[in-house]
Amino acid sequence: MLIEKLNGTWKMRCIHDADYMNAVVPGSVYSDLLRNNKMEEPYYRDNELKALKLMEEDYEYCKSFDITKDMVNCEEIILHFDGLDTLADIYLNGYHMGFVNNMHRVWEFEVKKYLKDDDNELKIVFHSPTKFIREADDKIHIGGSEDAMRGFPQIRKAHCMFGWDWGPRLPDMGIWRDVALFGVCKGRIDGVYVRQEHNDGRVTLELQVDIARTEGKQNLSFYDRDNKAVRRGFSYEVTLVDPDGQEIIYGDSPKYIEIDKPQLWWPNGYGDQPLYKVKVTLMHGEEKLDFWEKRIGLRTMTVCIEKDEYGESFAHEVNGIKIFAMGADYIPEDNILTRVTPQRTYELLKQCKDAHFNVIRVWGGGNYPYDAFWNTCDELGLMVWQDFMFACANYNLTEEFEENIKAEFKDNIKRIRNHPSLALWCGNNEMEMFVDRGIWDLTPKLKSDYVKMYEYIIPKMVKEYDPQTFYWPASPSSGGGFDNPNDENRGDVHYWDVWHGNKPFTEYRKFFFRYVSEFGFQSFPSLKTIETFTEPEDRNIFSYVMEKHQRNDGANSKIMSYMGATYLYPNSFGTLIYASQLLQADAIRYGVEHFRRNRGRCMGTVYWQLNDCWPVASWASIDYYGRWKALHYYAKRFFAPLMLSCKEEGILTQNTNVNAEPYEVVKSIQLCVANESMQDEKVTVRWALRNNKAEIKREGSYEVVVEKLSSRWLDTVDMKEASLYEDYVSYEMLKDGQVISQGTVIFSVPKHFKFIDPQLSYRVEGDEIIVTAKSYARSVEIKNEEDDMLLEDNYFDMNAGERRVKILKGKPVGIKLRSVYDIR
Repeated sequence: MLIEKLNGTWKMRCIHDADYMNAVVPGSVYSDLLRNNKMEEPYYRDNELKALKLMEEDYEYCKSFDITKDMVNCEEIILHFDGLDTLADIYLNGYHMGFVNNMHRVWEFEVKKYLKDDDNELKIVFHSPTKFIREADDKIHIGGSEDAMRGFPQIRKAHCMFGWDWGPRLPDMGIWRDVALFGVCKGRIDGVYVRQEHNDGRVTLELQVDIARTEGKQNLSFYDRDNKAVRRGFSYEVTLVDPDGQEIIYGDSPKYIEIDKPQLWWPNGYGDQPLYKVKVTLMHGEEKLDFWEKRIGLRTMTVCIEKDEYGESFAHEVNGIKIFAMGADYIPEDNILTRVTPQRTYELLKQCKDAHFNVIRVWGGGNYPYDAFWNTCDELGLMVWQDFMFACANYNLTEEFEENIKAEFKDNIKRIRNHPSLALWCGNNEMEMFVDRGIWDLTPKLKSDYVKMYEYIIPKMVKEYDPQTFYWPASPSSGGGFDNPNDENRGDVHYWDVWHGNKPFTEYRKFFFRYVSEFGFQSFPSLKTIETFTEPEDRNIFSYVMEKHQRNDGANSKIMSYMGATYLYPNSFGTLIYASQLLQADAIRYGVEHFRRNRGRCMGTVYWQLNDCWPVASWASIDYYGRWKALHYYAKRFFAPLMLSCKEEGILTQNTNVNAEPYEVVKSIQLCVANESMQDEKVTVRWALRNNKAEIKREGSYEVVVEKLSSRWLDTVDMKEASLYEDYVSYEMLKDGQVISQGTVIFSVPKHFKFIDPQLSYRVEGDEIIVTAKSYARSVEIKNEEDDMLLEDNYFDMNAGERRVKILKGKPVGIKLRSVYDIR
């Protein structure tokens, strides 16, 4: 098959303008207007409002092109679009090819009879998505999240482009993925599915090769009952390249390929990620017609659901091993999608691997990630929970809508299904739960449509196109059928009582979820990030601009409410930003450590959320510009395969009211070692009761053997003699003499603890920063002038003494240090 890309330079204009401007494809209206200085940066201050108005217009894209003689000689010429966002009429040399209405689909048109040898004109007219959803919703209202624009469920477009409780209303449009001409002679490969069977140390690959013929136009599976290629002279050969580069060619259209001594693919932290390359070449006689090439990983992957003493398990199972899921929820990396590059995606996901993630959940209100995302997850060992693109809305299942989404499912399942990182398909985000509650103007028909979509249509299509991948009807769910979809003891859970419910962090300890796939806490991004969208006068969290960049209604006040319960009132804007990030990090740490201590009963902690799509106050652990918040450094510690945590008893777990009737505060600690590795580990655990000068008052140590894939509690230690407001406990775990996990706990709240100024100082030696403290220092932050350093560790607790921290990226220029002592 010949492929001629039509990417690159195009022309674009607003339909009401006479003049064209230069455009780039793949691209979008916003990116082209910005490139031509026809609009202001939409993320700055409240420019979002001006940018939104631009989406009330229609826009035209044009390109002139010639075709080669080889292309002219093809039996079929197909105009192929990997992605059009979203409503568009397509014209070729003045002929109307068709109308498209789904950004998540591949669109193809047979165009040979409309083409000329040279000077062809391709024109695409994109129609206003905001007008469309408004007019459609006026005819038949369909409800959805109040954080997005009314009518957003009416269109198959990334929902969050219409706004979300962390995202702006910037419903961009354009040619967002590749455009090409396909020249086809006799036939082309329509898809290849590589199934795996693992038995007795061998793997059998079963290849399902489908061809699209030019004759008769129908697609054909390659085999008859005798497993011989008999499709009118078509055949194929397979080239298999193992991870060591050894190549084997299999001719005569093999359906099965046997691999001895397979190198298995594992999630991050459990083993390596060897990848095999499979290339299928389609032939007709001796003529090579087309080829398909993908990398695969040899593994079994499912979700283990079994009855047990607590209810029913829910755990990823890879190569027979039950995996404790550790990761975060992924949203689109930018609201202007063409700003996302393979390098940017790789950097984001690499920082997940570096923080010991083994899973990413792709949230259902964005878009199906592009191939670079999947290739990176394959390489890094990040299992992917993939939602279909439905979130927080009702949907009207008309015949036209059903046909449209079924094509969407087919396109994306076939594109993604062979990736070893694909852990499961999930029907939607939060729809079973909300439909069960009857909200958003739910009607009996819409409830019936829900069941048809997620419990019949989608699972049927997954079974047809990717039967080896586990399907789950919704997140959260207990398995479908509106059977208590957020059940603590079955399936996956979204838990928001901490944050939305205003409950304290200690509330996590009351629950033992089987798999928590959403829970989160907000913070503000870095001050340097805030400076990119504000003027100095905006830098108050209750200013108009700061609240425009906070999409969860009332959330800045919520942050301050939690802050008032935890810290002294910050004396500057920068200190408030720092304190908010500590709140977020401690909230999620409190939950994850508890869940990991209960491994076996709980088998997954996926926090909301990993990233931002614009600069904003949000639940993200990495902000829009790639700066790590305190949470991501904490995640690197609480997701570490070998992790020591402390269950403390003190004021937080009893009564934080300083005016409560006097009571005896129970003070104790209980340490726990979590071992999420594939081998038993022998470690040394030490603790010390210290005063606020970091002087030791009492200490203890243990030699501990912790079995693989388990957690082990140590004895409870009574701390009756500890001073409530002046003493703390430090704890650490050593392996082979090196400290690999450590932390501290206090028995009061930080705002009432009598911190002594630790007089933090530093010096730089090569690629290390050596921090010195004169007394106990909590949550020590290290930042350089541009806040662009990435460190081995940050926001850590220190006893009096020195701590060496490696610089991974950036230069130690203009270093500033602070700790909780400075929140005052």
